[in-house]
Amino acid sequence: MTTNTVSRSQSQSQSQSQSKKQNFAPLIMDVAVPVGSYYLFKDALGMSTFAALAWSSVPPAVRTALGVVRERKVNALAVLILFVNVVGLLLSFVSGDPRLMLAKDSGVSSAIGIGILVSVALGKPMMTAAMKPWLVKGDAAKEAAWARLQSGSAAFRRAERVFSLVWGVMLLGECVVRVVGAYMLPVETMVWLGSVILAVVMVLTFFLSGALAAGPMARMLAAEASEAREAGEASEAAGRDEVDRGAAPATASAPVLAR
Repeated sequence: MTTNTVSRSQSQSQSQSQSKKQNFAPLIMDVAVPVGSYYLFKDALGMSTFAALAWSSVPPAVRTALGVVRERKVNALAVLILFVNVVGLLLSFVSGDPRLMLAKDSGVSSAIGIGILVSVALGKPMMTAAMKPWLVKGDAAKEAAWARLQSGSAAFRRAERVFSLVWGVMLLGECVVRVVGAYMLPVETMVWLGSVILAVVMVLTFFLSGALAAGPMARMLAAEASEAREAGEASEAAGRDEVDRGAAPATASAPVLAR
């Protein structure tokens, strides 16, 4: 293995590591930290649901404010988590009627679904941030292919919107089904059936969003990255041929100079 090959391999490894950090950082900061802090405050520290929601709203609120001040843009995932927490805070005041309490459980799903659908309507599908790391997988070639497809492929952008649309519609539909069930079925039934409905909807959403959007996008990314790789290899081969042709006359004239 030549020095150039080793250097290229190290450079690719570093770029993949950097790409993974860039792609997964929003998920960690905007989703994992607020959700994890909620359970930490509620279960480990014994705070009330209201207090845990209030304190776990601080990270997304700070992220949103910093994004507006520093980058002059709104951080979609942070805003969504903040919105969900605010809805949770408001719903925490609901008490009394057991059917109303069961219907309340679907409030968070509806908040997420509405937030996602609004982001699609605004042309900035929110679920892209959650999907991209799993499709790019820290590969610099796929990262570059994503940027090219996002700017130049209508089919890719359409699939991107469809992915978020499926999640938004399914989560909103789950909310409607659980609310209807809360008032149409016995309370004892909905206590366990609500969790089953949520689990079924999540599985269906994974399959539908994968079949309609994530799968086609993964294939487009692979094809685009492969074409770019082949074009780069062809360019390198052409460059070597030019160098070889330029060196040939000098080699042929060497015996003449010796005489």
